[in-house]
Amino acid sequence: MRVFERAGFSCVRIEGDHYVYTKDGVARPIVIPDWREVPVFIIKNNLRSANISREEYFTLLTDVI
Repeated sequence: MRVFERAGFSCVRIEGDHYVYTKDGVARPIVIPDWREVPVFIIKNNLRSANISREEYFTLLTDVI
């Protein structure tokens, strides 16, 4: 969640244990489950929807750790 917040997304609502993030210019909302471990396929799908490259993701990840 912090990676997407760092990329400019903001949480618009929480539905159960899922956080929904949006950003101007991105067509689809990003849905992130509040689980201890998020499966890789969910992360990849969210990165594709957010138009964030793998390299940019790892850069953002090192910034929030």
